[in-house]
Amino acid sequence: MAVKKLNKDKEKEALQELTKFRLIAPAKSDEVVIFKQITDPGEAFLEYGNSTVPPKKVVFPQTETLFRFQRGNPELREKNVEEEGTTVIFGLRPCDARAMSIVDRLFSWDYEDPYYLKRRELTTLVGLACVEPPSINCFCTSLGGSPFGTEGLDMLLADMGDHYLVRALTEKGEKLQETLSAHLEDAPAEEEKKAEEMAARAEGKIARSINTEGIPEKLPTLWEHELWKKVSAACLGCGICTYLCPTCHCFDIQDEVEEMGEGRRARMWDSCMFSEYTLHASGHNPRPTRRERTRNRISHKYSYYPKRFEVIACVGCGRCINLCPVNIDILEILEQVVDAS
Repeated sequence: MAVKKLNKDKEKEALQELTKFRLIAPAKSDEVVIFKQITDPGEAFLEYGNSTVPPKKVVFPQTETLFRFQRGNPELREKNVEEEGTTVIFGLRPCDARAMSIVDRLFSWDYEDPYYLKRRELTTLVGLACVEPPSINCFCTSLGGSPFGTEGLDMLLADMGDHYLVRALTEKGEKLQETLSAHLEDAPAEEEKKAEEMAARAEGKIARSINTEGIPEKLPTLWEHELWKKVSAACLGCGICTYLCPTCHCFDIQDEVEEMGEGRRARMWDSCMFSEYTLHASGHNPRPTRRERTRNRISHKYSYYPKRFEVIACVGCGRCINLCPVNIDILEILEQVVDAS
């Protein structure tokens, strides 16, 4: 499908067109940017770096009811995800889209998660390329991503100044481009070359990096290494590094009985950085301190996950570095892993 352009003076009209779907876009909430459903195109805020909470919450909600039940009644009332409707996530960053493609492998692995997979099927991802790195701690290029990356996306927009260059990448993207056809124009032939030059410049602005070669194989050899005690010493165990990570996917499932015997089975985000996460009913905990939990977090992303799914479960968005209250830096941890002997 031909590359198109969307003039910025038609941006709101295009977004209004998309409100026929469940439209999720970045919007300001006090001093932070969050992804939320919008019905007013004026709420969309596309001049942002990156959101605090990744848009993974759209397909993997922080809390969701799986089904409801009534005490004494064997009938279960399952949640129908299709009722949420066809969804468009507009303006997410390429790293967050790539994160979803990484997590897809887990939720379709030994057990196909019907809630997650149905949402993914009903969702179209429209990315917004990073002309400038969203933060000093971005390192997507170390992990196979890029500021103009397309993995996981159905459509990619690139900010060219007074307009966006629009490129459909999948069948879903082509359908969305047809939906927006009244607001799009053919892009001049030289625009694609200009966008390629912008992409190269954007990659050149990524200031931080790590050479991941050999890390997945080396991590299991450092099981008892003293570095884990050192790098976890300042950790507060708040779990923000996992909650705000676009690839973290730990969850807990609880049955909650309400008044009159009405109840629900609910799934909610959990964190391997919490001591209760691995606490056994016997009282034994195989990860009793932050040393073991930090070792597990890094090993899961950089060793266990690639061993199972052939991809590192980190996209280099930098959120865990930017938002850690005690400035724990995953790149510094990985550098110590590389240097450890």
